[in-house]
Amino acid sequence: MGHSSIGGSSPHFATPGTRRRRYFLRAAAAVVGLPMTLRALASSSPVRVGVDAEFGLEDSTSAQAIELGLRVAIAEVNQAGGVLGGRPLELVTRDNRSMPARAMSNLRDLAGQTDLVAVFGGKFSPVMIEAVPLAQELQLPLLAVWSSADPIVEHAYRPSYVFRLALRDSLAMPKMLDTAATRGLRRAGLFLANTGWGRSNLAAAQRHVGTAGRSTIAGVGWYNWGERTVVDRYRSLVANGAEIVVAVANDDDGALLVREVAQLPASERVPLLFHQGITGGRFVPMCGPALQTLDVSVLQTFSFFDADARQRERFMATARRLGAATGHEHIEAPTGVAHAYDLLHILALAVDQAGSTNRPAVRAALEQVRSHRGLIKHYAPPFTRTRHEALGPRELLIARYRADGALVPDAR
Repeated sequence: MGHSSIGGSSPHFATPGTRRRRYFLRAAAAVVGLPMTLRALASSSPVRVGVDAEFGLEDSTSAQAIELGLRVAIAEVNQAGGVLGGRPLELVTRDNRSMPARAMSNLRDLAGQTDLVAVFGGKFSPVMIEAVPLAQELQLPLLAVWSSADPIVEHAYRPSYVFRLALRDSLAMPKMLDTAATRGLRRAGLFLANTGWGRSNLAAAQRHVGTAGRSTIAGVGWYNWGERTVVDRYRSLVANGAEIVVAVANDDDGALLVREVAQLPASERVPLLFHQGITGGRFVPMCGPALQTLDVSVLQTFSFFDADARQRERFMATARRLGAATGHEHIEAPTGVAHAYDLLHILALAVDQAGSTNRPAVRAALEQVRSHRGLIKHYAPPFTRTRHEALGPRELLIARYRADGALVPDAR
């Protein structure tokens, strides 16, 4: 993907510690010029928001994208006077490196932070699935802004402390299969990660095929994260009659698939339609020239190219002021940015509605926020007592990578 300006001129994201030091140095330098209202905020005790994500995972950009969305939204909330009558929001970050055990430790640590009202999770569904019981035990609102496996929100805990503003697999698979069918490609091979995420997508695909009847599943190719070759699974799917391969993969495994398919004879190449997971890392540079030789598209819930111009400019004006981005065209992992940005604003409304930092009260207030006009859409309401999913099928779109790495909506 094209390079973001986050953290300076490095061609990819700086390390989490380096980026945060730069961010806070800029913030400290800006304090002198702040209006009196914002200086008053700085003297008030903060209301804290946590984010636990895969910051230290090599080549990943998902956690950094989530952090960008949160930082921009927090700056806007604080610029407008903060929450609870003048208290600033403050972000507390933790790195789980995509490891469930680290995530559990981080959640307990964050739960012990004074006046921390909620924790935003990262990209990986297996981590979030394991975090749900602990979040419930701690009565800690857990906010999903990337992880898409259905069980993260569809569980038996009541009242539920988990809210999602992101893609979910029960919407993803129908959209991808229907997109393929619209293109005349009705026999889909499924290339799935051997994880809870992959199994969630298989269940969604089977339900959809069983009820809609527009597509058939030509086969399933399971792979494990980090394998050195996956082309045998792809070739098996094509041999079974797959006219398109629908791939549930992250950036590294997805790029490996692209590179290996590009080396096959043209007669063995079929289109690749990816779940959004590939956008959470350096997919484009890892693919190299192979990407532009194949028919590759990816599912998204948001594009800066299609966003309301006023909302987009509001976001970009704050991002530029923070030194976090200069233009929307090459913001990496745009869905993670937009999901986190919109949900932080909704959380701020809920904290004000709760009237305190009491977490059960904030949880209840998230179900009662009536309206918010965000970057992705107008939420009216974002959540209810019976619906903890903020996005629906209308937000889904298919995108493609331009030659310059920008991810743009598919015109077809």
